[in-house]
Amino acid sequence: MRLLLDLGNTRLKWALREGAGWHAHGAVAWNEDVVLSLHEAWRSLPVPGDVFGASVVDTGREAQVAAVVAACFARDIEWLRTPAQACGIRNAYPEPARLGVDRFLAMVAAHADEPIACVLAGLGTALTLDALTADGQHLGGLIAPGPQLMQQSLLGATTRVQVERPGQVLDVADNTPDAVASGCWQATAALIERFVSHMAASLGGSPVLILGGGDAEAVLPLLAVPARLSNDSVLRGLAVWSDAHSPVAPAL
Repeated sequence: MRLLLDLGNTRLKWALREGAGWHAHGAVAWNEDVVLSLHEAWRSLPVPGDVFGASVVDTGREAQVAAVVAACFARDIEWLRTPAQACGIRNAYPEPARLGVDRFLAMVAAHADEPIACVLAGLGTALTLDALTADGQHLGGLIAPGPQLMQQSLLGATTRVQVERPGQVLDVADNTPDAVASGCWQATAALIERFVSHMAASLGGSPVLILGGGDAEAVLPLLAVPARLSNDSVLRGLAVWSDAHSPVAPAL
């Protein structure tokens, strides 16, 4: 068994992998008591043989999680830092480590599922967009605020734009709460569509659009282009990477 950890901006997701599936899995938000929550979730689990982690958070939170892993399982975490090439994916960044490991692992998961030309949209705190060829060449991408962060930034930077309730996403709004929500979510959808359109020629004309992250399901119906959802892409990519880089498996 292997324990896989995805330390994202909003929450930590984990899965205990057994064979090709999850023996157990869960998540805890950073605004909760992470140490207590993980101790409670892990105290009845079998001890994993290895622990692999992917992180986009600060070293303080990484150390906090590592301490819980050590206390619960007497294991160290092997952290994946974004490489130039692994698992069939070739990183476009001249400085490979500058690419978020979550983006890299989402590409690993997509390529392992089916090696096709695709655009990957990660919809979390940030909106990330990446173009990937069928043979695993990353062509680069974009980063923008996610729809919820976009709303928070707008409301925090203005005096007269105030909302007294959560807004609905509409084609056109006649009040401020709905106008703010509609503008931010539609802007997210529009940027995704624009990126797909601009990268289509480089990706053979009709790339598959794959959505992941906490807000993926909410964005899906706003898109004018076909798209598919991908769940737990970072953990699934980390599973592929850990298989390829375990002591008993050949590196890909």
